[in-house]
Amino acid sequence: MAYPLPPPKRRAVLGAALAASALAAVPARAAGLANLQRHAAPRPVPALEWIDADDNLRTLAPLADRVIVINFWATWCVPCVKEMPSLDRLQGAFPVEKLVVLPLSVDGPSRPRVAPFYRDRGLRHLGIFFDRGRKTMQALGVTVLPTTLVIDRDGHEVARLEGEAEWDSPDALAYFRGLVA
Repeated sequence: MAYPLPPPKRRAVLGAALAASALAAVPARAAGLANLQRHAAPRPVPALEWIDADDNLRTLAPLADRVIVINFWATWCVPCVKEMPSLDRLQGAFPVEKLVVLPLSVDGPSRPRVAPFYRDRGLRHLGIFFDRGRKTMQALGVTVLPTTLVIDRDGHEVARLEGEAEWDSPDALAYFRGLVA
């Protein structure tokens, strides 16, 4: 299940309602990568910018020659919350010199909730990053949460998944081992 993003002013009001309604609609366990859309040809990725927890500007340049898993999420998005532990385990399964999971929060006004969210759920392998103004989402044509993009070692988008997944399932780990090799 994925959520279309509401306008920023409506997001806070809708967050609780979406969370309550989604709990019944989200399956107990999402399929591994069953819904991963692999592209027939790699797609170019535009220049991207986001900020880290200390408000430092970040780009893809320092991540060259690595597989990058960009995940757009928010603390108020139930499917996002459910898949974050599996993204953390995915990052823990690979050295950051080979694969980087880049969780980009769109939490805007609820940004102070992100660090406690990580701490409360024991997320140890993921960095805290924010897509200020949803600029990265717009540049990549992302319209629902969660959405995850897979960028190959050459810097091209090779796959995309809208909705929740088990990022550390056996088929997912095999897929990423293939990309990293």
